Amino acid sequence: MHILMFSDQHADSLGGVQVSIRLQKRFLEQAGHTVTVCAPRMHREHPGDSDYVDTPSVPITLDREYSMTLVGRRADRFIDEALATRPPVDLVHVQADFWGAMLGYRFAQRHGIRAVHTFHNHMEFGIERVVPYPKLAVRGLLWWQHRLLKPARSALAPSAWSYLNELSLRADAATAPSSHFASLLERKGAASAVEVILTGADDTVVEQVLREAGPRSTIRPMFVWMGRMSSEKRVLEYLDAIRLADVDADFRLYGAGLLLTKAQAFVRENGLGDRVHFAGKVPYPEALAAIASADALVQTSIGFETQGMTVFEAAALGTPSIVSDPNIAGELPDGIYWQPADGSVQALADALVRVAADVASGSKLVVEPQTSSTFRQSHQTERMIGVYERVLARRSAQPDSAV
Repeated sequence: MHILMFSDQHADSLGGVQVSIRLQKRFLEQAGHTVTVCAPRMHREHPGDSDYVDTPSVPITLDREYSMTLVGRRADRFIDEALATRPPVDLVHVQADFWGAMLGYRFAQRHGIRAVHTFHNHMEFGIERVVPYPKLAVRGLLWWQHRLLKPARSALAPSAWSYLNELSLRADAATAPSSHFASLLERKGAASAVEVILTGADDTVVEQVLREAGPRSTIRPMFVWMGRMSSEKRVLEYLDAIRLADVDADFRLYGAGLLLTKAQAFVRENGLGDRVHFAGKVPYPEALAAIASADALVQTSIGFETQGMTVFEAAALGTPSIVSDPNIAGELPDGIYWQPADGSVQALADALVRVAADVASGSKLVVEPQTSSTFRQSHQTERMIGVYERVLARRSAQPDSAV
């Protein structure tokens, strides 16, 4: 099969969705399939890939990490021309909500190709946290969506959920990266029969890290945090919890983002420099090695995440997690994580104190690397291929219709 994936952001940019797409691409290719990823061109140096179609774009963040493509006939022609020299596309896989989704469904409709949609974004939560006038923003998005994807199909009242419903109604199958998000989509009427397909950890890298990992130090507890440094990830709340906990431990934060400067200033102003270290963005193998070397991975966002990718990776590596989001905790087996009493900064600080004391005393939570295939990308890719094959089988069983 030749799968054409659409994303709102370039696969080389920072973010969990992008990591997921890169993993999916590689494991699908290992299974013998061809994958092309269509996303806005980046405006900073990055590795790139001959299998990427980088659409014309404009940067939308000051750090030039993220960009957007203006959807219209010009972008449609650009994509059609880029695909003309590649093998025929068998299936469109939309992993986007905005310009990537519009371009993906326009392509599928133009060429009479079936589509699969993976929902990654808790859009209602994100808009409410970021946009000053969320209801107005949603109405603007719906107007834009209806203009680009005529006709309107959703029967839901105007909302972020009806926006997502417009997308799901154009797909032949829907997936989500966690059971809690799949259930939410179904409860809100945004999609039905959503299949849960996790983002797994890279089998090869996990095995290599486990082979090379030495024993963890029990002298000074080490906590690892990973992600985009933005408000919804609660990175500043995490640093405040470290301040309140006041424990002798090593806190390493991996990643970057718009709040990095504020985070660094907070550490300086509160005299946390001997405990808190910003490691920046690192390649995937280094990220997994860091998780494997830690006494605990710390997950801090609440209500935003649609997948528990870092905690799944920690489980695969045998590292316990401190999990702030009860929805993500519900995705994990019992006995491999701690959970703060509630969503407050003080509760997170209390959890840090408790875990640091357990580690220092030698009574820390011991987690065996999760050998279950659930947390491995190879297993999840097999399940996604099953979704693709069912969709394509329906195409061969009935006349083509507009997507």
